[in-house]
Amino acid sequence: MGATLGALAVTFVAALWPAGAALAQGAPGGAPPPVTVAQPLRQEIVEWDEFTGQFSAIDFVEIRARVSGYLESIHFTDGQLVKKGDLLFVIDPRPFEATLASAQAEQAQAQARLDLAQRQLARASELRRGDNISASVFDERQQEVRVAAAGVEVAKASVRTAELNLGYTRISAPIAGRISRRAISVGNLVAAGEGAQAAALTTIVSLDPIYFDFDMSERDFLAYQRAIKDGRISFQRNNGNGNADGVPVEGRLFDEPSNRWSLKGQLNFIDNRVNSGSGTIRVRALYPNPDLFLTPGQFGRLRLPGSERYTATLIPDTAVISDQASKIVMTVKEDGTVVPKPVRLGPIENGLRVVRAGLEPTDRVIITGIVRARPGAKVTPQPGKIEPPAQPN
Repeated sequence: MGATLGALAVTFVAALWPAGAALAQGAPGGAPPPVTVAQPLRQEIVEWDEFTGQFSAIDFVEIRARVSGYLESIHFTDGQLVKKGDLLFVIDPRPFEATLASAQAEQAQAQARLDLAQRQLARASELRRGDNISASVFDERQQEVRVAAAGVEVAKASVRTAELNLGYTRISAPIAGRISRRAISVGNLVAAGEGAQAAALTTIVSLDPIYFDFDMSERDFLAYQRAIKDGRISFQRNNGNGNADGVPVEGRLFDEPSNRWSLKGQLNFIDNRVNSGSGTIRVRALYPNPDLFLTPGQFGRLRLPGSERYTATLIPDTAVISDQASKIVMTVKEDGTVVPKPVRLGPIENGLRVVRAGLEPTDRVIITGIVRARPGAKVTPQPGKIEPPAQPN
């Protein structure tokens, strides 16, 4: 029975520390195996949470025709930068010029009828004072003036409509930004319509500044809410002026190394509800883009502070052993005995793992040779030093 339990113990030790299995089975005597030990690194850090998201334009406009006609000219190059008010398309204006001239002529006719009706009313007024015409005739003259005046207003409205339609033949850029390719060539018939009924002639997107949209899990959102409530992070929702409200964020593109966060921006929007289907909430950051390098639709990475600056305990992630229930760090006592310590871990910062609890600053942590150590066994500690790993340029 004792032999059976001993075999089971050897099997268990071998499963957790394969290199120590020989020792558990009674390996030949000799010097304890060498390991490198170092005290945890104490360093001021800010914890960051990273998210993947997508850049989007603040303003996006689909250019559509508001009147129908044949396209006469195009005044931009595909993909160029345009300013607000730049001329983009010209639709043949001649039919609309003719319509405007007809409306102006009708306005002149209506004005002439009004002038005549007013002169007749003036004469009728003189005759009415002498009781030379009946009251009904005088009322008819007054009614004719009102009808003629209304006719003038109708004619004026027709002129304004014709002027608007003539102005719509010249299509200008409503915003500044980069224009897309033309969707139609000169000589084609452009159809007007409301909304999606009319095909878009092209599109324009603004570029500077630019949004970065990403989704935050409900768990992360709750953590940030509690951090804000406890005063550990300063943040106020957008106050309506369009400006960011105090949480700085950093970003990078996918071709940049993980330690280079070249984009500096701020959060400027958190949605008003959590998506019940995905369990996430939409968050948005604002980045300046003066060189127009960022393009709407690109993907990137964003990080935002998950804590205030504090002094953290850091060890290499390779010094952590995982079992089914906990995380363990192997330490060495003054007499060379290996002592496992359960720890509570945080994120990786600057290439090192944050240890939230379980280690003392004076503990000697095994950083190399961990496969040669087992709990309760003797080792030969050799001094080492924990440093952040070198990052690629």
